[in-house]
Amino acid sequence: MTENSYSAGASSSNRTETGTLLAFIVLVILGGSNVLAVRFSNLELAPFWGAALRISMAAIIFWFIMLIRRVRIPRDRTLYGTVVYGLLAFGASYACLYWGLLSVQAGVGVIILSLVPLLTILFSLAHGLEPFRWRALAGALLALLGIIIIVGRELGTTIPLPSLLALIAGSAFLAESSVLFKLFPKTDPVATNAIGGTTGAVFLILLSLLAQEVWQLPSTLQTWGPFAYLVVLGSVGVFYLYLVILSRWTASATSYAFLLFPIATILLAAWLMDETITPQFLLGGLIVLIGVWLGAVHQGGQMLEEGTPSMEPS
Repeated sequence: MTENSYSAGASSSNRTETGTLLAFIVLVILGGSNVLAVRFSNLELAPFWGAALRISMAAIIFWFIMLIRRVRIPRDRTLYGTVVYGLLAFGASYACLYWGLLSVQAGVGVIILSLVPLLTILFSLAHGLEPFRWRALAGALLALLGIIIIVGRELGTTIPLPSLLALIAGSAFLAESSVLFKLFPKTDPVATNAIGGTTGAVFLILLSLLAQEVWQLPSTLQTWGPFAYLVVLGSVGVFYLYLVILSRWTASATSYAFLLFPIATILLAAWLMDETITPQFLLGGLIVLIGVWLGAVHQGGQMLEEGTPSMEPS
């Protein structure tokens, strides 16, 4: 390799590193606002129907992008993986999260979502993608302690146990979907979101029918604003950025975005929805974040996919 070729390769790698890091920052900003927007959407729309409407509209946008860019529909095992990804990432996870946020504050919801990095590591271990680490187990136990502190006195009163379990289940589905995405052949992020979003939307529509929910469109500006944000930026933007980053980083590294979501969500919730930030909440939230950092972020291992530029999203 000549010196000029080496310099060109290094320059290209640097641009890739910078672009991925910028995408990660934007993902954190957009994703951190999503939980709050869902709370506003739930004020008027039934949870499963609201999630189905959001995912359906986002999937339609991705299908249009596919047509414009002439992206091919994946086949065989790749198509199967895309469908499974959609069922977990858009169907099961959003059903649990939307329903759980009916009775749980946005701040509590996003703290629970910060468990996704830990769950991703545990599921990666279960699938044989990462070795067992004692640090991950210690982080998981510490994060669990933090959640107990947050919800301890309020569990069963202001924080119903079913809602809490639904949020944890939604986090688990998100984590598992990221791990499975790495197990199947890679495909274009637009195609993955179009097909996966359609699959998830069908699942949510069927669930809404079973729950006998009322189907309606938002009727007030207070609902239309957050809903439009959820479709365009909170879905199309977030879903695309997440898969782009996931294709360049490991599943564990990409999931670290969930660790940073609480900062934006808690501040916005206190400002827009007058949600109280109590000392108990701050202490429990801090312990959760420390546990996730200990078990997931501070792992000292390779964060990127083999063959990609070495970079840590910190």
